[in-house]
Amino acid sequence: MSESASIDPIRLGTFRSLRHRNYRLFFISSTVTNVGTWVQRIAQDWLVLQLTHSGTDLGLVTGLQFLPALFLSLQGGAIADRFDKRKVLILTNFAGGLIALILGLLALLGTVHRWQVYALAFALGVASAIDAPVRQSFVAEMVGREDLPNAVSLNSANFNVGRLIGPALSGFLISTFGTGPSFLINAASFFVVISALLMMNSEELIRGDIDEQNKVTILDGIRYVRARTDLKATIFVIGLMATFGLNFQVTTALMATKVFHLGPSAFGLLSTSVALGSLVGALYAAHLERPPTAAFVLRSALIFGVLETIASTMPTFLTFALVLPFCGVMILTTLIAANSTMQLRSTPENRGRIMGIYLMIFLGGAPLGSPVIGWIGQNVGPRFALAIGGVISILAALIAMILTRGKPEVSDL
Repeated sequence: MSESASIDPIRLGTFRSLRHRNYRLFFISSTVTNVGTWVQRIAQDWLVLQLTHSGTDLGLVTGLQFLPALFLSLQGGAIADRFDKRKVLILTNFAGGLIALILGLLALLGTVHRWQVYALAFALGVASAIDAPVRQSFVAEMVGREDLPNAVSLNSANFNVGRLIGPALSGFLISTFGTGPSFLINAASFFVVISALLMMNSEELIRGDIDEQNKVTILDGIRYVRARTDLKATIFVIGLMATFGLNFQVTTALMATKVFHLGPSAFGLLSTSVALGSLVGALYAAHLERPPTAAFVLRSALIFGVLETIASTMPTFLTFALVLPFCGVMILTTLIAANSTMQLRSTPENRGRIMGIYLMIFLGGAPLGSPVIGWIGQNVGPRFALAIGGVISILAALIAMILTRGKPEVSDL
């Protein structure tokens, strides 16, 4: 009996992608590293606040971490299409683990300085900028086109399990031991991923002809996107939403400290609140059988903007924390639909480059938006910073809806 047949009960369910052994290894190891990522992210934000007491600096270090995505995501996409993705991921995870280890040791020794946090955040951003398009397009090789939307949803659910556990764990670790152990936990998580990649059966991966892929250029991928209204609308909305609306790592830190006058545990709880809703949104998307469309992306972004604007008006810590899960649901609903749309609406030979373009806009918006939102939160107020993000997301969705009205490739039909 084949492996697929033995796991047939999950074939059509929420977890149907797990029938693929390689993806199961990827999924399990990703759970570990996603917890580590969020443990480090909270610790890094808190370390910056300890060193600088500045929302502007908090936004700046976030911007530095995502800045390489502006310049390297296209190259990462080209690498995804030209080289063995599994081997590339081993290298990027090794780099990420080494960077986290260095920062953890500096924090434990009490010798960490602001410039070191900035430099290491930028270095981690370089590794992530290469890793992201490779990792995203590698999913199709593990599960195939049929299960791709489900796998994208499960990856997002997985990420948000980490987002649910990581901030709370990091808040406890920071309160008890300081920031150092959080970075060391993340360093160890990268090597769990490397182990899983080495255990995969490369013969089961669905690959194209790498020699043929070398003939395709980055410019070909850009031309492909320019010719597609659905892909352009998705990128436009996600770009503005990511740049101004998804800076919760900045705004929740400022809301916790400057509005509600609370400590790291409260900051971690707010991040967990967003993650709880995000996990629900991801699992809902995984259960859907029908592939998402660009029109669905636009509607979801609109609803998210409304919810974020509402969150900015919440008068107490409790009411603010209760609204954040709804924001989380719409964040993941929108992002999963956008990711699936970009991958399913692109050809296999262009998929890495298309994801490189998408991630350049999605991840590259943070270096522009995070310092701005951080400055607004510091000098005008955290509530206004949240509201700005919500309003811009609403306007982006409405503009895209108007410009694509009547376009059959964008509609749900």
